[in-house]
Amino acid sequence: MANMNIFIGTWRLDYNQNFDMLLAELGIGAIVRGLRNMAREDTIISRNDNTFTIKTKSTFKNSEFSFKLGEKFDENTIDGRKTQTLITLDDNNVLTQVQQWDGKECTITRKVDDGKLIVEYAFNGVKCTRVYKKV
Repeated sequence: MANMNIFIGTWRLDYNQNFDMLLAELGIGAIVRGLRNMAREDTIISRNDNTFTIKTKSTFKNSEFSFKLGEKFDENTIDGRKTQTLITLDDNNVLTQVQQWDGKECTITRKVDDGKLIVEYAFNGVKCTRVYKKV
């Protein structure tokens, strides 16, 4: 049975794999990519009834968006894209976020494994993994 509560809390970025490649594929310039790669980052996931909020706080830039599972919403991403986004939770407790803009699509999956938040991105054949530890 799906359990969104396992995601609730504060998560600190531990390490990235291919994050710079993903940012480059998204069209992010080298200077901003460098800043994003060096930034210390926390992700805070909270719940208020059926509305969830994901806040990203970093030394580079902060962002925040709220959503209800299974309902599309307008998202302004941390890198400036304006997307139509849908977030769902499956029975294996995988949270899937699909961002669509200008005929493009990026999929972000989140799961908790061994006490870590594993975030995987897929865009144009480029895959990136970011691993967070609970604070």
